[in-house]
Amino acid sequence: MDPSSSLLTVSITKIPTFIISLIFLISCSTFTSTEAYDALDPNGNITIKWDVIQWTADGYVGVVTMYNFQKYRRIQSPGWTLGWTWAKKEVIWTMMGAQTTEQGDCSKFKGNVPHCCKKNPTVVDLLPGTPYNQQIAHCCKGGVMSSWAQDPANAVSSFQVSVGAAGTTNKTVRVPKNITLKAPGPGYTCGPAKIVRPTAFLSADRRRVTQALSKFLPQLFSE
Repeated sequence: MDPSSSLLTVSITKIPTFIISLIFLISCSTFTSTEAYDALDPNGNITIKWDVIQWTADGYVGVVTMYNFQKYRRIQSPGWTLGWTWAKKEVIWTMMGAQTTEQGDCSKFKGNVPHCCKKNPTVVDLLPGTPYNQQIAHCCKGGVMSSWAQDPANAVSSFQVSVGAAGTTNKTVRVPKNITLKAPGPGYTCGPAKIVRPTAFLSADRRRVTQALSKFLPQLFSE
């Protein structure tokens, strides 16, 4: 991996202190068209971090964080909808701070049934008032996000996902494909996810810094 393409950020999610290290980066920006091009914000985008924070017996636990780096465009109710296609036969065991809109066919599982078995899951934010034990930091706003220039503290949205039937090392884990982001108003065009330098996380007592195991980063551009 070329370190020059890496992104250094400090996470603001609540996660355990035993973080590991792999991160996917996705970025989605405004598609340049006559109808939707914003001359005041030509480089505005929504960046999505997918931090792998813990390996499990059959996959990993990840924290997905979206940053609305558009200066003026907010995401209003009914909020964002995020989708992707799994590279292999991954399933979602559990989620915190968000949920998939459909479970899919999980009939081959006996006993412990996954949250979602779809090849192309669609995820939505949970609503305000969600029980605390189902939340993580920056979740549960019904998918509503402010713009970075107007209110950076509320221009972030996060959820946690436990992925099974997936790779369990940096070499075997696969980047999700065909990232899509939908929201009220003009749509978004997403670039492919790429692996970048892992995110650093600050412990709750602010005395220890740990690192994600892996990180994917796609960018989303509004149309």
